[in-house]
Amino acid sequence: MDSTRPLHIGIMGAGSIGCYVGGRLAADAMTQVTFVGRASLAEEIQRHGLTLREFDYDEHVDASKIHFETDARALASCDVVLVCVKSGATADAARALAQALDAKAIVVSLQNGLRNSPLLHERLPRNRVVAGVVGFNVVMKDGAVVHHTTTGPLILETKNTPDDRAWVRALSSAGIEVEEVDDIAPERWAKLLVNLNNAVSALSGAPTREMILSRRYRQVMTMMLDEALEVLDAAGIRPAKFRGVPHRLMSFILKRPTPIVRVVVRAQLRVDPESRASMWQDLERGRLTEVDFLNGEIVLLAAAHSMDAPLNRRLVELVHDAERAGTGCPRMHADALLRALQPD
Repeated sequence: MDSTRPLHIGIMGAGSIGCYVGGRLAADAMTQVTFVGRASLAEEIQRHGLTLREFDYDEHVDASKIHFETDARALASCDVVLVCVKSGATADAARALAQALDAKAIVVSLQNGLRNSPLLHERLPRNRVVAGVVGFNVVMKDGAVVHHTTTGPLILETKNTPDDRAWVRALSSAGIEVEEVDDIAPERWAKLLVNLNNAVSALSGAPTREMILSRRYRQVMTMMLDEALEVLDAAGIRPAKFRGVPHRLMSFILKRPTPIVRVVVRAQLRVDPESRASMWQDLERGRLTEVDFLNGEIVLLAAAHSMDAPLNRRLVELVHDAERAGTGCPRMHADALLRALQPD
């Protein structure tokens, strides 16, 4: 990277995560940031600027400080590009970046699921691809407000490479908690296990905190988790711990009475009352979800080991039904979800 000029970081897919991470970098003013996203969001930011809503304060970034484009060619001079598009859009994003980027540019996947960084590596052979896991939740709200709703780190598979020092330092300087690892595979599986709950959020519309503190929603969540853990055991996959807690222990805790769950979860992470999964927002806005890349991965892994994952398979079906209906979140209560998950 050229140390004689400011670091240039691009955001490919300026949705909730892209706008939050890019917004924090733009607010810090230590780097040049270029956003690429939808024209509708560009217009909204032009009108309102970008508001970063943290737990205890708001930070406003004036529209004059936001360089927002709709074409990936605007990223041509970037040193680093953070890819934040939905999993289903990764191939298209890679195609656009292959035409735009210099071979020296580093491409970082900040996406859900397991397949995005390998796909980017395949489609961008000239560029170094770094895998990442976003350990926090962000909700995009009207008026170009990005609401940081759960605590957690940005986990990056940098292997402590010197080329990464400048952009990792820029993220940390911008107030983003960064954790660097040599092997991100266990972290990706751990995040996928947590993201299985996105389907519950999408189908119910319930905020994350309500789901955690509701015994019946927790019943759905632990049923899915236990099924997934059986599949991972059969495949010989060992996910990383969730905030230091093994997933089987977390399942055990979630089955305890609500007062115990409340105490344990409060010690693990901070959850804003408005926190919801992005899959819920996708349904509300009539967009395709990432359910095939989350619960669907458990179904595929089970099939590869001559197993079935009926609960996760049924949740995939229910989310696809909601996508086809096109009427937003079906607002299924926990009891309705439990009935829907029962075998015929």
